[in-house]
Amino acid sequence: MEKLLKKLLKAPWIIIVVTVIISAILFMQMKEKSRMETDLDKYMPQDHPAFVYSDQAEEWFGINDGIIVAIENKNGIFNSETLDTLKQLTKRLQKMDEIEKADVTSLYTADNIIGTEDGMDVKAFYKRVPKSELKLNKLKQNVKNNEMTFGRLVSFDETVTVIIAEIKDDVFTQEFYEEILDLAASYETDDIKIHVAGRPIVEGTMALLGPADMKKMVPIVLLVITLVLFFMLRSVKSTILTMMVVFFSVLWVFGLMALVGIPIYAVSTMIPVMLIAIGVADGIHLYSHLQLFLRKNPDASKKEATVDMLQNMWKPVVMTSITTAVGFISLLTSEIYPIKFFGVFTAFGVLMAMVFSLVLIPAGIMIFGLPKVKKTVKNESDKESDLAYSFAAKVLKRRSVSIFVTAAIIILSIVGMQKIWINSSFLDKFEKDSDIVLTDKFINEHFGGTTTLNLILDSESEKDVFKKPEVLKLVDRMQSQLENDLKVVGNSFTLTDYTKRMNKVMNADKEEFNTIPDSQDLIAQYLLLYEMSGDPENLNKVVDYDYAKLNVTFQLKSDNSKAINSAIDIIDSYKNNFDKHGITMNYAGSGYKGLVFTDLILEGQIMSLILTLIIVIILLSLMFKNYKIGLIGAVPITITALISFGTMGFLDIPLNTTTALLSSIAIGIGIDYAVHFIEQYRNNASKTNNKLLVAQKTMAHSGRAISFNAIVVIAGFMVLLFSVFPPNRELGALVSLNMFTSFIGTVTIMLVLLNKSNVYFKKKTNK
Repeated sequence: MEKLLKKLLKAPWIIIVVTVIISAILFMQMKEKSRMETDLDKYMPQDHPAFVYSDQAEEWFGINDGIIVAIENKNGIFNSETLDTLKQLTKRLQKMDEIEKADVTSLYTADNIIGTEDGMDVKAFYKRVPKSELKLNKLKQNVKNNEMTFGRLVSFDETVTVIIAEIKDDVFTQEFYEEILDLAASYETDDIKIHVAGRPIVEGTMALLGPADMKKMVPIVLLVITLVLFFMLRSVKSTILTMMVVFFSVLWVFGLMALVGIPIYAVSTMIPVMLIAIGVADGIHLYSHLQLFLRKNPDASKKEATVDMLQNMWKPVVMTSITTAVGFISLLTSEIYPIKFFGVFTAFGVLMAMVFSLVLIPAGIMIFGLPKVKKTVKNESDKESDLAYSFAAKVLKRRSVSIFVTAAIIILSIVGMQKIWINSSFLDKFEKDSDIVLTDKFINEHFGGTTTLNLILDSESEKDVFKKPEVLKLVDRMQSQLENDLKVVGNSFTLTDYTKRMNKVMNADKEEFNTIPDSQDLIAQYLLLYEMSGDPENLNKVVDYDYAKLNVTFQLKSDNSKAINSAIDIIDSYKNNFDKHGITMNYAGSGYKGLVFTDLILEGQIMSLILTLIIVIILLSLMFKNYKIGLIGAVPITITALISFGTMGFLDIPLNTTTALLSSIAIGIGIDYAVHFIEQYRNNASKTNNKLLVAQKTMAHSGRAISFNAIVVIAGFMVLLFSVFPPNRELGALVSLNMFTSFIGTVTIMLVLLNKSNVYFKKKTNK
């Protein structure tokens, strides 16, 4: 490796030209083929049993998420102007290419089941907009008398009515969303206000807003890191060459993604920030060594200085890159596609940053010359060395303090970890006062909820089981318990609602008949009458043709995991009751898939963390040919991971698609500090048997570079605290904390363990 690098130094211009040509080719690929994935269903493993069943159930019952358009008139919606607006908006939505006409539901399209002298009839609430007070009052009374409509399509306070337009998973685009918003805005008046919400809006906006925000933040991060890097290295040439490493590694990653047809997911937009931190780290360690060499050898030629830099630094740079790449590759254990690809391509970027650091930086030095060293730098060097020597001496003198504090932090972190919870909510990723959150809150206050959970009851082979009174009464009892016991459950809807409504209207609208009939034959007659009088396709949303499968839809006022799990806990308590009738219970729909999605994140997180730690310990043991070093080197990153999760628990920061990556990031970046420190410690230990002096020299060399690295990375990630996107702020704060704790752990507890273990002094002592 060393010989190869020395040969490359003979042709620095060729290295630059080849790198630029390949980068240009990859840039063209990226420009032509890169695409953003906004369909969150594509984030999930399509072959997972829960998703396979959910997709099948969605086909059975036509389950799709709906865009909710709420029309508000504080004076009441039962007036000609508001009802006409409802009619016009409904018809406009039905004509949109992205929406099927039959999938738009509103008071204008809804069926009103009524009793007649001849039996039962199903009519529209209105076709022509009522003008007279008499007709308006009649419509109002019809709506209030219909439990299937009042509280579902018209709010109980009669000031809001909704249009629900169901759409397929793959049709949402930012342009479509803006078209809906423009359409809604065109119908607003002084009295009428239009609100747009629904899960497709939340998911689509989140998938677009995150990357858009990261695009704004990355240039600022680059600027801050460049300025801090210049302040540390005090050389324009050194700063530019180090940042070129970052630029090319990021370009090659996204170029390769485009080349192999991998889309850009929301989480992929964090790759540049990761590679900025890692690419800069290699450059800092190389230049830090170069500066120390030039201070001792001011008359050295650029070739001598570059060769010395490569001879002493190529091993730790390669070792840190391999261990860092392993940290990210371990994310392959996750079943979530964006996290898998994030791990693979970030690992590729890490290795390319290593190559560019070992090739481009030396080539740049050979072409543009060595960084200038000021005359006053010697005094500064003495001060830096004195500070490093003093710090190392104090750490070793008070080693018991480091051990005690570390133990206390570990215990406290484990306590905090018990409070961690997983959040499947997409809405919680937005600012509390953002329009999308406030609109969702408004609709949840007036209706059953914008999040749906679908329960699929399946008797498998027995037909007409869902015409049985005892089965429907069991379903009805379950619906009532959820609606009464959980505030988060606003409404539920299934075949029971049709049956109760028909029983009531067939008995002169008497409230005592708003129940499930006791006779299966009577239920069958009601359903036959409905199929003859109304639109039988409406029943396809709740029951299959053989009445062997039933879809129960629960509306929830929150989309987070706690809310969905609270509903599932009650539903599951009915499992034994349904088993007695030969009925199985399964779940479907976006709400449930989001819940499974977050569970998979947690499983992948745990597997990734355990696997990474094991592999890192093995690699360190092999690299340094001592298993003790493997264990000692893993201490700072293990503590960092514990502190990170403990902090999340105490601050009530949930695990989600962003924060789930933190352990891999912490290990991937934090292990660099340990490897550089141990390598330098080993080199110093080979020259002297004075343990204190070895620690002091290591602190003055690698400790200095590590502190520079930590400052630069922390400064870059702290910029994300000013992001308008909450997950990016969480990422910035937690990664900054990780880098700080990794740095502190490396220069304190790891130094103490190296010193106590005598791992590099045992043989000398015996001799």
